[in-house]
Amino acid sequence: MEWKSCYLDIVLVPLSLAMSLAYHCWLWHKVRTQPLSTIIGTNASGRRFWVAAMMKDNEKKNILAVQTLRNSIMGSTLMATTCILLSAGLAAVISSTYSVKRPINDSVFGAHGELMVALKYVTILCIFLFSFFCHSLSIRFINQVNILINSPQDPASVVTPEYISELLEKGFVLNTVGNRLFYTALPLLLWIFGPLLAFLCSFTMIPLLYNLDFVLGFNKQGKIEHQINTCGDCESQ
Repeated sequence: MEWKSCYLDIVLVPLSLAMSLAYHCWLWHKVRTQPLSTIIGTNASGRRFWVAAMMKDNEKKNILAVQTLRNSIMGSTLMATTCILLSAGLAAVISSTYSVKRPINDSVFGAHGELMVALKYVTILCIFLFSFFCHSLSIRFINQVNILINSPQDPASVVTPEYISELLEKGFVLNTVGNRLFYTALPLLLWIFGPLLAFLCSFTMIPLLYNLDFVLGFNKQGKIEHQINTCGDCESQ
């Protein structure tokens, strides 16, 4: 009977995680091959120009650079704090003598065994801990950029705009990974009340993330720019 009640958990939860993983693999492929078609690639390109502009006119823009990086650090700090607080709460629930099975005995679908309930809580705890780890590393890299971006410009120095851009990009990539892990934990939180809710949450989240991750007018803009460049070349000839 317990095995039959686990059918939905075994099928729907891995399927929801596989959908999320497949979407992010496709997103990573797009970022590598067509970066300007994604928000992540466009922002990465803009940050490189921003670092070069800040270091070129450092005497006038040093305060602006520090304040901008400080805002990024505050965002990562907020997410890291949220993740570690949720992890501490889940750890307290798991180690508590109170049966975590009681609040979900009335779940409509899915297994209610102690092993399955423990698996749910431990999985969510691990994801929140990994998210905290990524946000902590993001803060570390952005702090380094915050110091180095105001360093004196010396032709013999290894602290170049390219080096600082690379550090800043690592920080923002880790911040993005931490956010995506946090988003992945949301369907798993709903898994506590049944695998069907976890599947529906993942199925709904993918279109929302698509609208946030991609520049929807990229293809049209690319065609227009190509036509303009082609006409300009014809006129010059």
